[in-house]
Amino acid sequence: MARLAVDPSFVVGALDRRLFGSFVEHMGRCVYTGIYEPGHAAADADGFREDVLALIRELGVTAVRYPGGNFVSNYQWEDGVGPKDERPRRLDLAWRAIEPNQFGTDEFVAWSRKAGVEPIWAVNLGTRGITEAVQLLEYCNLPAGTELPDRRVRNGSKEPHGIKVWCLGNEMDGPWQIGHKTAEEYARLAEETANAMRRVDPGLELVACGSSNAGMPTFGDWERTVLERTYDLVDHISLHAYYEPKDGDRTSFLASAEGMDRFIDSVVATADHVKALKRSDKAITLSFDEWNVWRQQDFPGELGLDIREVSPLIEDVYTVDDAVVIGSLLITLLRHADRVKIACLAQLVNVIAPIRTEPDGRAWRQTIFHPFALTAKYAGGTVLRTEVAGGPEVETAQYGRVCALWSTATYDESTGEVAVFVVNRSETDAIDFEVPVFAGHQLVEHLALNDDDRTAVNTADDPDRVVPRQVTGTNVANGICTATLPPASWHLIRLAPTD
Repeated sequence: MARLAVDPSFVVGALDRRLFGSFVEHMGRCVYTGIYEPGHAAADADGFREDVLALIRELGVTAVRYPGGNFVSNYQWEDGVGPKDERPRRLDLAWRAIEPNQFGTDEFVAWSRKAGVEPIWAVNLGTRGITEAVQLLEYCNLPAGTELPDRRVRNGSKEPHGIKVWCLGNEMDGPWQIGHKTAEEYARLAEETANAMRRVDPGLELVACGSSNAGMPTFGDWERTVLERTYDLVDHISLHAYYEPKDGDRTSFLASAEGMDRFIDSVVATADHVKALKRSDKAITLSFDEWNVWRQQDFPGELGLDIREVSPLIEDVYTVDDAVVIGSLLITLLRHADRVKIACLAQLVNVIAPIRTEPDGRAWRQTIFHPFALTAKYAGGTVLRTEVAGGPEVETAQYGRVCALWSTATYDESTGEVAVFVVNRSETDAIDFEVPVFAGHQLVEHLALNDDDRTAVNTADDPDRVVPRQVTGTNVANGICTATLPPASWHLIRLAPTD
């Protein structure tokens, strides 16, 4: 019997709800025929698909990063404001697509308000720099009375957009990035851009670019170099990571949370090293502003794409295993709630996304939609430390020997509810599981996502093939909740005070 130790006195930290963020980039069909499709039967007067908006609200997304991604490093924000019939068509160098610029800054802010999400903005530090970043900030956040805010007013937005979080570029360590820079080059540019932006609005939250992934040859040294320059000017440093079953190794894939966990620990250690060097009392927190399952081995790369109009791109179809992994990655983010304050599932619609659409057609939930939506809905405001005792282990080629169970728990002080999130990462073995129940608590429900066919997917014709299901047989007796967790499964167990 595996036992989960959890106590309300042992706290990781307060949960920042922006941990349930997502990402919208001008890539493939994320924007056009995704969130924006004038003429669709479900489109509102602004061209926003209301069927997609409803799914986004159900998903529980709290913040959305925009407009990229690689796209931002060659983007001229001025192309996407003003009368639509005067906006230029441009070649997007990131994804070799024709960008019509019918959806831009003001449209995204209007869409964000309808979706109920906080906008997070990335500025172009690839082909542009300090001047453009400051001008965009002025356009968005200053009241009328100077040229750029007055232009915003003429474009239909009288009140400032009030965007709080700004990313200083995107993946600037990557040679695939337009305007790729060395650590020293980027650190200097980020420092000067941050300094200038704070002169416009001292209350901003700024995100410095960390490494594009933990496998970059400059990983660690990049973070150190950037933070030594920007430590006093930025609030967060970014992390990006995508996971996939490499060479058919599903055992390691189910343990992907180990990779994320170690990545976070390494970046925290580097940030705290710089903190010590600077004798600072300030702690840099983390923005894990791109993460997901993405089968990159199937992607031909940017130069393998023909120049084209907006068309499908990396529209991965997600399986049961993918959903279990997403659930485990969410557990990891919660386990680091003391340092991870923003996280963005990349992306939101169509492009490696929890939501899929058809042009002029239907919208539906992919398998990965469900663990995200339930975690966002039921995770309480305080994350608790958990430890598993007596659980079996799994041998993985990629991460070594790991515990088969991966878990966290949260506590809602207003209701007293405890939410336990746990994944069984074993491919073969069901695990008997128990967790002590806080005094006076009872079982509310036990939801699980698993299937005998781990390759099962959701489609437009069968959108509910894979959904969370109520588990029977879980019960509370003598202060202990007991359950059986099938192989390759994600679980939510809710415990609440009796009336």
